[in-house]
Amino acid sequence: MADPSSYRPKPGQIPDSPGVYKFRDEHRRVIYVGKAKSLRQRLANYFQPLASLHPRTATMVTTAASVEWTVVSTEVEALQLEYSWIKEFDPRFNVKYRDDKSYPYLAVTLNEEFPRVQVMRGHKKKGVRYFGPYAHAWAIRETVDLMLRVFPVRTCSAGVFRNAASAGRPCLLGYIGKCSAPCVGRVSPGEHRELAEEFCDFMAGRTGTYLRRLEKMMTAAAEDMEYERAARLRDDLQALRRAMEKNAVVLADATDADLIALAEDELEAAVQIFHVRGGRVRGQRGWVTDKVEAVDTAGLVEHALQQLYGEESGDAVPKEVLVPALPDDAEALSAWLAGRRGSGVSLRVPQRGDKKALMETVARNAQQALVLHKTKRASDLTTRSRALEEIADALGLDSAPLRIECFDVSHLQGEDVVASMVVFEDGLPRKSEYRRFQIKGFEGQDDVRSMYEVIGRRFKRYLAEKERTGEWDLPVDGEVPAVPEGREDDGRPKRFAYPPQLVVVDGGQPQVAAARRAMDELGIDDVAVCGLAKRLEEVWLPGEDDPVVLPRSSEGLYLLQRVRDTAHDFAIRYQRSKRTKRIRTSPLDDVPGLGATRKQALIKHFGSVKRLRQATIEQICAVPGMGRKTAEAVAVALARTAPAAPAVNTATGEIMEDDGGTTA
Repeated sequence: MADPSSYRPKPGQIPDSPGVYKFRDEHRRVIYVGKAKSLRQRLANYFQPLASLHPRTATMVTTAASVEWTVVSTEVEALQLEYSWIKEFDPRFNVKYRDDKSYPYLAVTLNEEFPRVQVMRGHKKKGVRYFGPYAHAWAIRETVDLMLRVFPVRTCSAGVFRNAASAGRPCLLGYIGKCSAPCVGRVSPGEHRELAEEFCDFMAGRTGTYLRRLEKMMTAAAEDMEYERAARLRDDLQALRRAMEKNAVVLADATDADLIALAEDELEAAVQIFHVRGGRVRGQRGWVTDKVEAVDTAGLVEHALQQLYGEESGDAVPKEVLVPALPDDAEALSAWLAGRRGSGVSLRVPQRGDKKALMETVARNAQQALVLHKTKRASDLTTRSRALEEIADALGLDSAPLRIECFDVSHLQGEDVVASMVVFEDGLPRKSEYRRFQIKGFEGQDDVRSMYEVIGRRFKRYLAEKERTGEWDLPVDGEVPAVPEGREDDGRPKRFAYPPQLVVVDGGQPQVAAARRAMDELGIDDVAVCGLAKRLEEVWLPGEDDPVVLPRSSEGLYLLQRVRDTAHDFAIRYQRSKRTKRIRTSPLDDVPGLGATRKQALIKHFGSVKRLRQATIEQICAVPGMGRKTAEAVAVALARTAPAAPAVNTATGEIMEDDGGTTA
């Protein structure tokens, strides 16, 4: 591990101008490429104390052994050079999007004497017109089959074309009217190219001209009593309209735009792109990336734009690019895109209307893509096994933790304190084992004390089950609760009968210490404990001053995150349900003339009914919309309600067992 101060440039060496910089490791390999408006200011950010850097940035600067830079004239030049170097060096710490599949395109080979319509994948070729990408190749073939009635362009391979020309007979498509048969000279090269260009114009969204022309031709044929020709033109119109229906109309005007949306978590990000041409969604694609460097949404957008348009031809860059957040150097990116397109490009965030609504649809697709990616990753047996082994190695366990329990505490400003317990067995959630806890002994924002209580209650029940089933006969320090009266003892294991190999708490060093203390007091010494802190995704162990930092790409860290996030969501849902019940039975419901809006304003202003009860009439009057008469009515209603009344302080809801647990 290198010390960044060993290769830090001397003061005054770094120029205060735009440029691109490269970090290299000890083997001179480029590990990171970045650009800056001011190289001096940007590079200074990398040479701060390691404790103040983001963990991924700290990893990068300690892996590097040198830094170098190149000065350019403008931000646009810096953007172009950065993209070129990323493509050339493939740095390990730069964000790299990966296509979640190889998308097929509808391609027209205008670079050939007789252009051909076909399905293409992979790298794009010069002189070929592309449309898409499409989700499936069969969707392209269906569209082409419909359009060949009107635009009978060649679709055969070079070998079939040569054989037909040698034999002097066209293929089957030539006989049924779905190819103009240039191979046997039915049309000249110029006429066939004109057909191909009209096909491209129609696919690019300029559909109205051809539809109107066909309608006029159909009407003229009918007036001339050429009914067979009119019927063929009618069928051609229907075929074109069916082809158009395969692309949903999303915008009223003939908009050409790409809409880019993101869904992300601490480690990964999913990108979804909708290609809209002529007001219709012509294609869709998606990427997933590991967030190797510390990057926000704006930075992810910038990387997505570079990858999406870096190798595209000018006609693939639309007039409008709609994004969820503008990059810091949006003007430079717009200029770069305009240079690739050959005309102006609008880069903006949609604020309202149809475009914002469509952007929300793209965002939902991005979220679904991220969930699907995580589901596939979590459901793979090999991946789960590797994750459990990595956790065991990182925490120093003798074997892989096949049963993991995670605990999280949730409350709203110290009220309605609850906790959750989720269970993962063999890396998969076991929802029937989930438990919820009410913490009634105190109110306040003391997560450490709450965690101590919950862990103690969970393992007291475990010890009680062991004693009941005769699985142990040694004395245990502390009181062991008996089976409650009225509860049947049928000899079967109860809800807390199975011990975990690993307990994970949502929090850092204090929460881990509280959990360990609760288990030690009960004599539980064969269950490992760790905590996962949200801010830097650090793993804390009892009694350790420094956290365990798992690699960013670690499957073990991914599994711990998933367990922690599941416990957090489960606790939040329970806490919100309790709060909803409490508000629903609030004494404010009995105040005449106090509607839902002003009731919510009171709760939002004071934070809780408890604090509202302690307020004076003048303080209540200070809430917007509250008159003195209503404030006096509120004070009287709260005074009539005893502080201990369930309607005020307790969400009765479901009657739970004395451990506070219910099944999910």
